[in-house]
Amino acid sequence: MFTGIVEELGELTDLLALRDAARLSIRGKTVTEGTRHGDSIAVNGVCLTVVDVDDDIFTADVMKETLDRTALGSLVPGARVNLERAVRADQRLGGHIVQGHVDGTGTVAAREPAEHWETVRFTLPPGLARYVAEKGSVAVDGVSLTVAALHDEGFSVGLIPTTLNLTTLGLRRPGDPVNIEVDVIAKYVERLTVAHRADAAS
Repeated sequence: MFTGIVEELGELTDLLALRDAARLSIRGKTVTEGTRHGDSIAVNGVCLTVVDVDDDIFTADVMKETLDRTALGSLVPGARVNLERAVRADQRLGGHIVQGHVDGTGTVAAREPAEHWETVRFTLPPGLARYVAEKGSVAVDGVSLTVAALHDEGFSVGLIPTTLNLTTLGLRRPGDPVNIEVDVIAKYVERLTVAHRADAAS
């Protein structure tokens, strides 16, 4: 489990394309401290299992389904990525519950700079819109964000300078793809209420 509080901006140093998978090599000085084979690190919001660690570079295997369903497949060496290690039980939950299981990809629709922050609007796949609520939580490229407003095709958020400077969201431009993970609680609530309604109708 993760919190959506990015620990550092890392760099993709290599991407080895395989027939039905890929192996990513990523530099991250902070997240590699104490990291071992089998540990979990979220890369742009995608939970990946560490295969190997060499100094400040870790490698992780990504299967085809993950490449198809996330924006990881569009990365090229040199790309900056958001990195977060799995949260420990004794840590503060600074953001919200993020599983690292991306629900789909959206795009940056528009950016509106202001004096002290920036409003960024994202598109959403139609099937995910029902899980996003104003003032609710959503993870974009692994960053825990509060939804400022809803739109016909997506939502907008307000980004403070810290988020703009310390995550990839400060680098994204209109048209760029982003990973979206909606609040898992919303999905469970829907699942339970649908089952309840079905039982009541039978």
